[in-house]
Amino acid sequence: MSSSDHDMVRAEQDLRLIGPEELIVPLAAEWCYRSQDPYAVTMLLHAGADEPVKWTFGRELLTVALLGPAGMGDVQAWPATAPAASGEDGAGTGEKIINIMLGSPDGCARFEAGAAGIEKFLARTYEVVPAGQESGYLNIDAGLAEILTQA
Repeated sequence: MSSSDHDMVRAEQDLRLIGPEELIVPLAAEWCYRSQDPYAVTMLLHAGADEPVKWTFGRELLTVALLGPAGMGDVQAWPATAPAASGEDGAGTGEKIINIMLGSPDGCARFEAGAAGIEKFLARTYEVVPAGQESGYLNIDAGLAEILTQA
């Protein structure tokens, strides 16, 4: 399920947290994009806590990851193909997936997401803000005012 208006795109997607010894934990995630922050994509992970876990990273990183390895440091992503289905749970369908590795001082986590869902979400973000036109959507004065109020 997803929604969009003239300056925002949202999409829900099922992810798989890949734990130790390849333990798979299904999670619900929500991708968010706003034209006011045209370079960024936010991923909200609904992991059972009161508030979702929020990660924000570059839209371009996710776009590049559809074709090959992208990112370094705290956020890395790369394409792969899920192994052919071997069980009743439907995991491993041979579908194209995107691996997303998120790191923090507390550790790191690897997620798998269907590439088709990410590709569809990104296509909609590029309808809102075309590639190469991001700077035209930035409001520098509002950004500076926000930074100064937080200082």
